[in-house]
Amino acid sequence: MNVDTQKKEMKKYTKENLIRFEKDMVDLYEQGLIQGTIHLSKGNEDELIEIFKKIKPNDWVFTNHRSHYHCILKSHDMGWVGMEILSGNSMHMNSQTHKIFSSSIVGGCLSIAVGTAMAIKRLKKKDRVFVFVGDMAAEMGIFIESMDYASRHNLPITFIIEDNEIAVYTPTQKVWGTAMGTKTDLKEYTYKLGYPHHGIGKWVNF
Repeated sequence: MNVDTQKKEMKKYTKENLIRFEKDMVDLYEQGLIQGTIHLSKGNEDELIEIFKKIKPNDWVFTNHRSHYHCILKSHDMGWVGMEILSGNSMHMNSQTHKIFSSSIVGGCLSIAVGTAMAIKRLKKKDRVFVFVGDMAAEMGIFIESMDYASRHNLPITFIIEDNEIAVYTPTQKVWGTAMGTKTDLKEYTYKLGYPHHGIGKWVNF
């Protein structure tokens, strides 16, 4: 799918259509026709529609267990997404064709997304990686490490935090506190190590 075709397809995926799709999934779930857990969105349609206008067909999207909207807006194929959900794959919809990877493990897609961005850079491609995480996942060590590594290596990746202010049934701020970093005393200094990492030998650079 080229960019012009993508723009035409995007017009079909309006806020109303996304909400209607999820309502259809609710109806099917209540009828017992969906075997497996589903995680619904509703409320972030406007933000995602704007974000996906910047995501090109050849870009990769990595996301989490709440991925219905991401998969629809990336694949432009509600039929495929619907069949995946009916097959019990709501929490782990993946497609090499549509360049989508989702994981039900909190933070599970981060390192894979960074590795994909590294491969894109090494192969000198123009693609980009977009990785979506929730606000609780954004507090995890793997998120900080992934962002730090990507930044230091100037990788073609965009991190997007979807903040609904809650993790499962726990308010995120109740767990982590309020504004991050306002009460943290952080200092850093640089020095030259006189001995090697281990023992008393000489430095060997690999």
